[in-house]
Amino acid sequence: MEGDCLSCMKYLMFLFNFFIFLGGACLLGVGIWVIVDPTGFREIVAANPLLFTGAYIMLAMGAMLFLLGFLGCCGAIRENKCLLLFFFMFILLIFLAELSAAILAFIFRENLTREFFTKELKKHYVRNNDTDVFSSTWNSVMITFACCGVNGPEDFEAVPPVPHLPLVGTTPEACCQRKLQSREGMFVNKDACLAGSERFQNRQGCYTVILNSFETYVYLAGALAIGVLAIELFAMIFAMCLFRGIQ
Repeated sequence: MEGDCLSCMKYLMFLFNFFIFLGGACLLGVGIWVIVDPTGFREIVAANPLLFTGAYIMLAMGAMLFLLGFLGCCGAIRENKCLLLFFFMFILLIFLAELSAAILAFIFRENLTREFFTKELKKHYVRNNDTDVFSSTWNSVMITFACCGVNGPEDFEAVPPVPHLPLVGTTPEACCQRKLQSREGMFVNKDACLAGSERFQNRQGCYTVILNSFETYVYLAGALAIGVLAIELFAMIFAMCLFRGIQ
């Protein structure tokens, strides 16, 4: 009977560690994508030290979970007490680190404010210059989400004009309405938009649009994080039970 319980515990331990292995692989993949993303998303992340640090923390945590999930699977199948103890200690440290990071993220969530993004936009945006990564990224965001600036077109009144280029109005063409929301989409009326006609401009700020778009995903990410913590907790319990059961 005891042997059957030990065998059941071993395979449950393997199953939980397999999920940790997959979770680590997903975090590792997302972290790498954020850092090396060729579309310029990394430039927006780099502009905020909190986001920049978070990307590397995600990368490090994903790599550690990937490795520890692999070690936990090996320790369970081979019934190696050394590997199981090593796994338990490190998964405990990761569990506490993730819990601390979640608490800190909740406390400092107010850092990602309208004021911060508005300041960065006015400081770094170079209008329709697609050779500038920051400006090109903002243009892509505004076209994709049919929005303009952080708060609205008025954000661009303080953006200096590009030297040697004529300036028809303060609104960039990325804020102009299109029949299809893509760079290849035809403008509804580009000339009227650039001349200041509000009828042909996207008037809503990107901060509100994106916040509303990703509100559902924020709760999904929170639920996923709670699920990962629960899996890690059960994995530690199974690891210690298996450790004690091995002769």
